[in-house]
Amino acid sequence: MPISRDKSRSTYVFEFDRVVNGGRIRIRKRLPKAWSAAQADEFDRKESAKLYATANGLGVEDRLIIDAVSIYIAERATQLKQGENVSREIDLVRWAFEGKRISALPEVCRDVMQNSGRSRYGKDMAPATIRARIRYLVAACRYAWKYHGFGTADPGARVITPQVRNERRVYIDRREMLKIARKIKNRKVRRVVRIAFYSGMRLGEILSARVEGGRWHLDDTKNGEPRIVPIHPRVWTAAHNTSRKPAKITVQSYFREAARALGHKDLHFHDLRHSAASEMINNDIDLYTVGAVLGHKDQRSTARYSHLATRSLDLAIKKIGQKSPATQRKKAA
Repeated sequence: MPISRDKSRSTYVFEFDRVVNGGRIRIRKRLPKAWSAAQADEFDRKESAKLYATANGLGVEDRLIIDAVSIYIAERATQLKQGENVSREIDLVRWAFEGKRISALPEVCRDVMQNSGRSRYGKDMAPATIRARIRYLVAACRYAWKYHGFGTADPGARVITPQVRNERRVYIDRREMLKIARKIKNRKVRRVVRIAFYSGMRLGEILSARVEGGRWHLDDTKNGEPRIVPIHPRVWTAAHNTSRKPAKITVQSYFREAARALGHKDLHFHDLRHSAASEMINNDIDLYTVGAVLGHKDQRSTARYSHLATRSLDLAIKKIGQKSPATQRKKAA
């Protein structure tokens, strides 16, 4: 039987090893963890039939993209941390794939790139937003291809996504942060702005953080791991305020309005996080520690701030050729 159980990973595995029409076909796929035995058996029947049909030169039905999306949202998106956002973003490009076949995915994605229009703020849609929507759509079609026999070839193989440079370098100092905070009439939002600058936490993290023992405790972070962030003395009172926290969209709206009023047209709330990193680096905190404070799982995320560490680099260069303190102590002894 092509279906077996991998007990160490708690998943079913599909294996196909047959000689069909004079040629040997070997396929091995690990199935999603959430699948039941019945789902694994159904996949076995459909996938085996597809492999036999392909080997015998018979075509596989070219299914609709919307069917692939429906399967992906029902089976996979619900398991993702950002599942609701994925479903919403895919729905925003429904106009491009409605009624289209999965073989037309490259053309559909090209249409999304060229005709996504403007955001609700009147600006051209950000390349990062367009790329994310294309990637979600491709992921949905690949899932349906891999696990439900939608086509014989990878539907995303010819898809082109826009090039994106996400390394934003917009920083403000404490004085500018306070100007923006004072411009905001909502006290709760002002507190959140100050906390963001003095902690480097993301907005969602600030709104969900628990205060225990003089630290913020984050149970659910972007990288999926819990994190503890010390509370800066300047926001100690704000951190321990027990009033209800404002909604995310409320914070973003007030911050954007205040920043624009002060001439910071391209400043986003998330740039307070970058500004916190800038403040630490400018005060000679090493990149590794900065990454730990920000909760970066991959040090490449912290590397975007390396250009700020000029003083640390100067000190490092001056250390070359100097005798170590241990050597000096030995000579003194």
